[in-house]
Amino acid sequence: MSERSELLRTWLSEVLDTSNFEIRPASEDASFRSYHRVFLQGDTYIVMDAPPQHEDCKPFIDITGRLLSCDVKAPVIYHKSLEYGFLLLSDFGNELYLKNLNQESADELYKNAIKTLAKIQARGSIEGLNPYDEKLLRTEMALFNDWLLAEHLQIKLTDMVNKKLQVVFDLLVKNALQQPRVFVHRDYHSRNLMLTEHNIPGVLDYQDAVLGPLSYDLVSLLKDCYIKWEPEQINAWVDYYLEQLAHQTGEFNIDKQQFQRWFDLMGVQRHLKASGIFTRLSHRDNKHGFLKDIPRTLSYIVDLGPAYPELTPLYQIIEDSVLPALEQKS
Repeated sequence: MSERSELLRTWLSEVLDTSNFEIRPASEDASFRSYHRVFLQGDTYIVMDAPPQHEDCKPFIDITGRLLSCDVKAPVIYHKSLEYGFLLLSDFGNELYLKNLNQESADELYKNAIKTLAKIQARGSIEGLNPYDEKLLRTEMALFNDWLLAEHLQIKLTDMVNKKLQVVFDLLVKNALQQPRVFVHRDYHSRNLMLTEHNIPGVLDYQDAVLGPLSYDLVSLLKDCYIKWEPEQINAWVDYYLEQLAHQTGEFNIDKQQFQRWFDLMGVQRHLKASGIFTRLSHRDNKHGFLKDIPRTLSYIVDLGPAYPELTPLYQIIEDSVLPALEQKS
C-alpha cells in the first residue's frame, strides 16, 4: 500500500469513526485527481484524492456551494481536509451519461442536461469567478500547436502558415469575448454528467468554473469529444436550449443565426484546446487512452469548413496533415 493510500485510510477512519469500510477505485480524471468509492454498512460514498502539491480543493468546495444553492444536483461534501487534499462526497453511482446515451435515450437525457445548464446560467452566482479572458483563450489554443503538432506529430509549420493560423485564432478569441458572460462549467459533457434518480443529471468536475462565453458549455455538451451526433439533431437541441434559456432568465433574446456562429466558432476554440490536452495527457502523464478521441474532436472543425471559409487555413492543416498523421500513428 502506498503512503498516500495509507494516509487516505487513516483520514477516513477518523472522519467515519470506524475502520470497517472498503475502498475501491471509482474513476480517473484528466488531472492529478483520482476518485475512490467507499463502502460502509450498506452505504457508499466517493472520496476525492487531490494531492495538495498538484491540486487545490478550495475551488471545488466553492463551486459546489454555488451549484447546490441554485438547485443543481452536485455532490454533497460530508467531510474535507484541505491539508491532505481529501473530500468525502455523496455518491451518484456508476451510470455516466456517456454509457447511457443511445438513439432512444439521447433526446430526453440531453434535454434534461440542457435544462440544468440553463438553470446554472440563470441562477449560478458569478461573484468572484475568474474571467475566461483573452490570455486564457490563447493559452488553451496554443496547446494544439505545442502538444499535438510539435510534440506528438512533429509537424513544423512555416512562418506563413503560422501567420494564417494566428488570424484564425484572433477570430476565435473575438468570437468568445463578444458573447454575453455567464457561469461556465468548462467541462459540461457526457463524462461529467451522471444519470441519477428521475433522470436529473448529477453534475461533476466543475472546479475550473469561470465567467465566460454563453455558448461554451452548450458546445461542450453537444459537440462532445467522446460521442458525436448528427448535425440536425444538434441543431434541434440548440433550439431547445435557446427556449430554455429564455424561459429561465427572461433576459436573453438572441438571434438564432448570431448564436449559431458563436456556438460553432466557440467549438473550434474548445476542440483545439481539447486535442492539445489529450496529447499532453499521453506524453506528460502516461494517460494514452485519450489519444483515440482526438480524430473525433478535430472532425467537428473539419465539418465546419464549407460553412466558414475564414477557417480554411486551420481546416486544411487538420484535414491534409493532422488527421493522416494520426491515422499513421494509430
